[in-house]
Amino acid sequence: MQKKEIFNVVNLTRLALVAAMYTVLTVVIAPLAYGDVQFRFSEVLVLLCFYRKDYAPALIVGCFIANLFSPMGLMDIIFGTLATAVAVIPMYHMKNIYLAALLPVISNGIIVGIELTVAFGTPIWLNMLSVAFGELVVVGVIGIAVFKLLFETNSALPRIIGSTRKSHT
Repeated sequence: MQKKEIFNVVNLTRLALVAAMYTVLTVVIAPLAYGDVQFRFSEVLVLLCFYRKDYAPALIVGCFIANLFSPMGLMDIIFGTLATAVAVIPMYHMKNIYLAALLPVISNGIIVGIELTVAFGTPIWLNMLSVAFGELVVVGVIGIAVFKLLFETNSALPRIIGSTRKSHT
């Protein structure tokens, strides 16, 4: 991907919309998006990084902004955003969408699980499992199903999202 392609108006608009969608989807469902058991439905969007690597900064920014509204405060702003960065940066290099979906399950499970233990003193294994479970449901089940369905029913979608992959599974 050339620098010129990344910084054109269409692509910058696409990335800004993704960051905004992540933020709004998280804040609107705040009771489900923050806390011990998290079903942050905005996390479905992280799978965009499997199709095009420059979605990673957009999702990191969207997560950062969403975490500004977190009841966990500065800890979530730093470590919740870090968990997203750890997941989305390598996602484009994964061989298939199933492996890509495991990255946020693992990174959020570990990092946010530790964050919750520090904040609330609850057992680390319970926090890691509950956060990983929420990510698995949202990204691994719902996210993969949504992307597969959309790609199977809309042949224009790869062009719309600017996919740089030859295969979309």
